[in-house]
Amino acid sequence: MTALEPAPQDSAGPDPQDLTTALGLERSHHDACRAAFTAMVEGADLHVVTGEDVSASGADAEVLGHRLRSHAKALHELPEGPLFFGRLDFAHGTGGDHEGLAHHIGRLRISEHPAAPPLVVDWRAPVSRAFYQASARDPQGVAVRRRFGWAPGSRGDSADLTGLEDERLDTGELPGGPGPAAPDGGIVAHEIERPRVGPMRDIAATIQPEQDDLVRGDLTGSVCVQGAPGTGKTAVGLHRAAYLLYTHPRRVQRGGLLILGPHRAFLSYIAEVLPALGETGVRQSTLHDEIGRHRATATDPDRAAAVKHDARMAEVLRRAVYGRVAADHAEDLTVPEGPCRWRVGGRVLREIVAGVLAEAPPYDTGRERVRSRIVRRIQEQAERRSGPRPASWTRRTERARALSACLEAVWPKLRPEEVLAELFTDAEALARAGAGVLDPDEQRALLWPRPPRSPKSARWSTADLVLLDEVAGLLKHPPGYAHVVVDEAQDLSPMECRAVARRVRFGSLTVLGDLAQGTTPWAAASWRAQMAHLGKPDATIVPLTTGFRVPAAVLTLAARVLDRLDVDVPRADSLRRDGGLRVRRADGDLSSAVVAAVRDALGHEGSVGVIAADPQAAAIHEALKAAGLPSCGLTSCRPPSSPVPDEPAARVTVVPATLAKGLEYDHVVAVEPAAVAEAEQRGLNRLYVVLTRAVTRLDVVHERPLPWEQ
Repeated sequence: MTALEPAPQDSAGPDPQDLTTALGLERSHHDACRAAFTAMVEGADLHVVTGEDVSASGADAEVLGHRLRSHAKALHELPEGPLFFGRLDFAHGTGGDHEGLAHHIGRLRISEHPAAPPLVVDWRAPVSRAFYQASARDPQGVAVRRRFGWAPGSRGDSADLTGLEDERLDTGELPGGPGPAAPDGGIVAHEIERPRVGPMRDIAATIQPEQDDLVRGDLTGSVCVQGAPGTGKTAVGLHRAAYLLYTHPRRVQRGGLLILGPHRAFLSYIAEVLPALGETGVRQSTLHDEIGRHRATATDPDRAAAVKHDARMAEVLRRAVYGRVAADHAEDLTVPEGPCRWRVGGRVLREIVAGVLAEAPPYDTGRERVRSRIVRRIQEQAERRSGPRPASWTRRTERARALSACLEAVWPKLRPEEVLAELFTDAEALARAGAGVLDPDEQRALLWPRPPRSPKSARWSTADLVLLDEVAGLLKHPPGYAHVVVDEAQDLSPMECRAVARRVRFGSLTVLGDLAQGTTPWAAASWRAQMAHLGKPDATIVPLTTGFRVPAAVLTLAARVLDRLDVDVPRADSLRRDGGLRVRRADGDLSSAVVAAVRDALGHEGSVGVIAADPQAAAIHEALKAAGLPSCGLTSCRPPSSPVPDEPAARVTVVPATLAKGLEYDHVVAVEPAAVAEAEQRGLNRLYVVLTRAVTRLDVVHERPLPWEQ
């Protein structure tokens, strides 16, 4: 059956007695799709070869060649797997462009020829929206929605198509028999609950209606998703990125799309999602990798870090930068040119500088405006004497030694490192910039106890890198992106938010997070305030509260910790009533109890995450190795600016609690919750994160009293 073959009028799905026949037809269709896809890849390669010989200008040929090579590269990098996961059979007599037709839905459009009807429709195409939104109450012209069941780990062999499931939206008949419309049937539930080993998978086959609404939001609108654990907020953000690239390819590719994650281990976890959806050219980074001008080699005391991340530092740095402008001290300028002397008086210079300051341009732009306006005054004098001057005269005058010296005196050239180093080594300079903004104790906290010999030899902390980016943004606006997806955004400080905002001044944001999972000392207490720091105060804030991944028993336990947190977020309601929860009391030997819990977990399918407070993680790892457990990996606990953490390929991974955010495991062994809660200022929030990493079973192993029982 081709993708546009008319659907049968009396029955859009197979008779239950004819399942074998139906599977045979669908497997044959998949074979046709595989052949067409192979031809698409070969055709793309051929176009690259022939495109190199195209007759065009150098620039046009380069652009064409880049497009052809990018398309071929994207096709080659698509992961192997089934080519479709669903089908829509549209009813007869409903009108519309798709009446009576059947469409297979997959991750990529597949056709035998660009002008031919597609064998598979891309999940992002407008017609595919009915696959996610149609229901018996609102069928949207769909008679039957079919979902396909593929063998776990299938690489796309047609024989791996093992089942199908039809929802008759025209009659309200669900898989398993007639009846009122209800949530998805067994295939989608099995896919959502399937054990996870390795990187995060895409959810194109299982997107729910409320998720689809967010995925397909308009490019120009910014949205903030308050997502409880297991609601799929990260997947929504990644699929929204893929949707925007599909729907607005030129605008988004021209401006760029950026995915910001909390740390590199998280980026490794999500790295395969967008390529699986056909998008391979998206930059995925951490904020500190994006803004870092230097390696972070220093560590701030808690007090200093808190001040540096405070939003008030923006005003302190603005004063420190523009305080270098010395308009009141401008003296008469004389520029010699042969026998002539061109003069610009000090009063005029002060007026020029004051006028530019009033326009509030970036510092470097302002400096050049001052230069050009001084040159214009000189040019007016020269032209009154002997007529128009050529462009070469203007360029020569702009670089005249006297003019450059004058410009340096009234509007000196700056480097971010020089500005920040002076601020942190000169108490008087800091007092001038911080007057009325920072109190004396806060100013003292910022001063370096041992000033470096020069800014070049300074050792910078991660907070300093954020401040350096702020200063650099005052000097010159950084390149922006068309769209930025920010995950775990509740942990960004106000100054980190400003760094993101500078990169999306004319673009839009998708902000993902959970206020209850805020673990930094400066974590957001309100999304509205956080969005203001991110430069999008009018962004739409949408809660996701339906949990698809985390079982109800796990969320119920986590809710006892949530009750102790000072956050105002709606609770999650899990659709899953499966899963398991076990609390184990270790009798004097915590390591042995953890080993026993891991052995039990290995008796089940899926990944095992052993999450412990950072100081305990290495010891737990060694205990598991000593017990002879197979292939036990350790995720390193390193700052965001350090090299990529070790990527574990094993079923069992020991994870320091500070790196657990954003990750998930089928079975989690949470080690000594009291130690996690006491390890940092917002330790209870961290514990909430740890407990909600389990998507099937949770084992809590402890010796000390449990925090939620005290």
